[in-house]
Formats: sequence, structure tokens, C-alpha cells
Amino acid sequence: MTGGTGADETPPAPAEAVGPLIRGLAVLRDIGAADGRAAVSDLVRSTGLARSTVDRVAATLARMGYIRLDGHTAVLAPPLMALGNAYLAATGLPGPLGPLAERLADELDESVSLAVPDGDGVRFIHQSTRRRAMSVTFRIGDLLPAERTAQGAVFAARWAGEQWTGWRTHRGAEPDGRVVTGPTPLPGQQGLTFEGRAALAGEQGWAADDQLIEPGLITVALPVRDPGGAVVCAMSVVSHTSRHSARSLGETVLPRARATVALMERRLREEAPAGAGPLRGLSEWTNASKQELGAEFVESMARGLTVITAFGEGRAELTLSAVAEATGLARATARRALITLTHLGYAEPRGRLFRLTPQVLALGFPALSRLTLSEIASPHLVALVQQVHESASLAVLDGDAIEYTARVATGRIMTVDIRIGTRLPAYATSMGRVLLAGLPAQERAARLRGGLPSLTPRTVTTVPDLTAILHRAEEEGYALVDEELEEGLRSLAVPVRDSEGRTVAAVNVALHSGRRSVGECLAEVLPPLRATAGRIEADLHIAERFNRIALA
Repeated sequence: MTGGTGADETPPAPAEAVGPLIRGLAVLRDIGAADGRAAVSDLVRSTGLARSTVDRVAATLARMGYIRLDGHTAVLAPPLMALGNAYLAATGLPGPLGPLAERLADELDESVSLAVPDGDGVRFIHQSTRRRAMSVTFRIGDLLPAERTAQGAVFAARWAGEQWTGWRTHRGAEPDGRVVTGPTPLPGQQGLTFEGRAALAGEQGWAADDQLIEPGLITVALPVRDPGGAVVCAMSVVSHTSRHSARSLGETVLPRARATVALMERRLREEAPAGAGPLRGLSEWTNASKQELGAEFVESMARGLTVITAFGEGRAELTLSAVAEATGLARATARRALITLTHLGYAEPRGRLFRLTPQVLALGFPALSRLTLSEIASPHLVALVQQVHESASLAVLDGDAIEYTARVATGRIMTVDIRIGTRLPAYATSMGRVLLAGLPAQERAARLRGGLPSLTPRTVTTVPDLTAILHRAEEEGYALVDEELEEGLRSLAVPVRDSEGRTVAAVNVALHSGRRSVGECLAEVLPPLRATAGRIEADLHIAERFNRIALA
């Protein structure tokens, strides 16, 4: 049984399995289980691997960008989400269905989720959450036991005998494994076993979870079917007992939820699967890395992980030959990697075809899915400061001001003293001008008005002059402010853009004007500043593909 919350121990690996790939996946899995951050010594204990082996695996994963090494601690990095993105894209579900879930969440002012079956559990693939003091904290990739969720009852309504046998084996011996009634069960559900709830879900076409996962949390779930009638996911509406009872939630949301499910099923029927994108060889990079790092780079592990990225939109199921072509690997190498992934439950064969399983999301996706833009940017700001030896910051636009959301100060006696949360007028700062320059022309013009105060003798305050400055910043891709915010302070900023090309933040370097001239700033600071923004954008684009990234 693939995945699941109570899966048996993995049987012995087949002779053709790739040992280094097995070890690499074990390390990734355990870092993810530690919420994305684990000491190397802890990984030695949890995986049972030798310290030298863990060190080599960690060095290889760091080279791939999947982790970063913070001293003796391994920290998951956004590029690792490419593995989970490959699975999510291959399902063809979050892309077309996510906007409909978001719209329903807006209509109901409740959180809406999409989940898929994973063995005898359910795994989340989309979240449209509402921001409240008491809000849902499930993450994309989280795995929950089927018997304690409404989604699980929806899926179990279609379980075959073998699946029920497996579930009873995994759950029946647990003291609470068969207790499935919450504190205030719906009429007709008092005392029902999970089997009874599943049967009822099959009859009525929906299921409810009355505080089975957590006190106060209630859920209504409905199945979503593909054009062939198979249930491919479950859509659920989640609320809290402070706003609804299980009964009132069902009465309130079922009509609109059913209408949304109908739209989702129509979209799955009408939206033709995207054609496979151009296949690209991925093995050249691993060859170069092996030549550069030598024995510290575990090439067979890296090649095995690239096999996961062969799948994606328009490539839900691939033959061995297609995987080899997509990765640039030899057919025999791709075959051994697929055998290994299948053995560990990350892939499954269907005749001559292979497909990824939801278990791929267990490779760090839940921990990474909650990253904010400031958390994504911070390691890159650290590297920038180490390179230019000046303070660097990230800010977003908030009304007519910028708000600092990340900052790394340089170690100098005299430095720019700005803290996270500081707000400064956008018109007089380099990051503010970059952010204003990124607005649509009409909105930009609305932000510029007369009567702006002069903060120093050099502050530009007139609308025509600021308009020209913003136009130049838009064309040149940077803004430099020289002693306009504070005398002696010089600042250089560039934009950070999301995957749709919108400016969502700005990153800058600020320094005392006596340390570098304007020309030296442009020659020595602007290139690494732009490179840093590019690295932040690359991580952001991976992280936001199927996930909403908070900017603050």
C-alpha cells in the first residue's frame, strides 16, 4: 500500500534499487519530519546511516539547492519544492481547481481544501485559507488518517475489500482507531464506525468531520470526479465551532459546495490536458557537479532525484523511455531509479507506464509551503552582505510607505539602524521608488501628489520630477537615492518580481555615502544586488507555483 499513515515497514529493497537514492530520500524525509530543519547528528541517529554518509548526502543535496547547510544543521530550501510541484502538476488538479476553491472560500469566508487519497490516509494538495486569529493550519502535503477526516470517509466509500483489510490491520489495534464519532454527531451518525460513516458518505454524496481531528474543528467534504467518473480528489470546507456546528455548516455550505464541485468537474471535462513541454536533459549538470566536487557528490542519488522532475504538466504517466529522454539519463539508470522510487512508494507502475504518488509531497513540501517571502529572501541577503560588506534589506509596499520585512546588517561600528517592521515614505527611498515604478501607470500616478515633505535638502518632492525618476527606475530596473531620506545615507534597490512579472518586493543595499561613491555603487554593488534579486525570484517562483506565499 502506497503512503498512508500506518504503512508497514518497507520490505527489503530489490537488488536493482539504487542504494544512494534510498539514503538520500531517507535524509530528505527526516529533515521534513523535523519541520524542515535538523542537525546532522540527529539525521545520523534517525536514519541509522554513518556520519560520513550523511555528510556526503547533505553536500549533494546542498549542491542541488534542495537544502542549505547552516553550520552543522541541514535546512530545507525552496528548490526542493520542485519535486512536489512535479507531482502536483502531473495530477492536473490544483491548477484548474484551485481558483474555484479560492472563489468558494471568498464566498463562504471559510477555508476550502483539496485532498487526494494516499494509502489509508488523505493528503492535502491545495489550501485556500482565511486569515483569522484562530485559523486552519493544515499545509499542502500534510497527511491525515482517513478515519478522522471527512475526506477519508468520501474516499473510503469506494474502497475495495483489500483496502478495508489493510486499514483494519493498520488501525484496528489502536485504542482509538475505531472511535469515529465526535462530541456532537450529526443525526443518524451516533455511534457509527468508520465503515458506517464511509457507507453513509457513499449514499448521501458527502461526509462531515465533527471535531475528529481536533476539538473545535469541523469539516464538510464532497467528492470530485474526473470525466470517467472516478473520484480524483475531495473538496472540503473547514470551519470552527465558534462559527458553526457540524449541522449548521452542512446546511450553510452544501448547496454552494455542490455547485462548486459541479464547476470543478466541468472544468476537468472541458479543459484539455496540456501537452507535454519540451523535454530537456538534466544529467549534464550532475556530471559537471561530480567533476567539480568529486567523491563528495553522490551522482547516483542526484540522478535518481532528477527522475521525479521528469513528470509534470502533460506528463502524468511516462514510459521508461520517456523518463530517460526527459532526464538525459541512460535507460538502465532511469530504470533503476524508477525501481527504487516504486519500492519506496514515491512512484507506481501501471503497465508500461509510471506515475508519481502523493507521497512525493512528504519530501519537505509541508514545511516549505508555509515559507514567507522574507524567509525565502533571508539566506540570500546574508550571502549578499558577506559579498558587499554593507547592510541589505527586503521591503514591500504598504500604501504610501514601504515596510521592512527582512534585514541583514553588516558588522560595522557605524551602520544603518533599521529594524524589521520599520515604515518609511516610499517616495524618498530607493526601495519605495522601485516598488512605485512597478505599479501600473494609473495607480503610480495616483500615489504621487503635491505637498510631500522634504526630509533633507536633497529630497525630490515635486510630482513631475518624481514621475520622471520612477519612469527611469522602471526602464533601468533599479533606483538609487542619494541623501534624500537622511543626510549621509545612500541606498540602491532593485525589484523582486513574482512568476507573473509583478513587482512584489524590493531588495536594497544601504550604506554611508562616504564609503562608496555613486559610481562605485553602480559598478560594485548593483551587479551582486541584481544577482541576489534573481536568486530570490527563482526560489519564489518555485515556491508559489501551487502555493500562496505571504509577502510579509
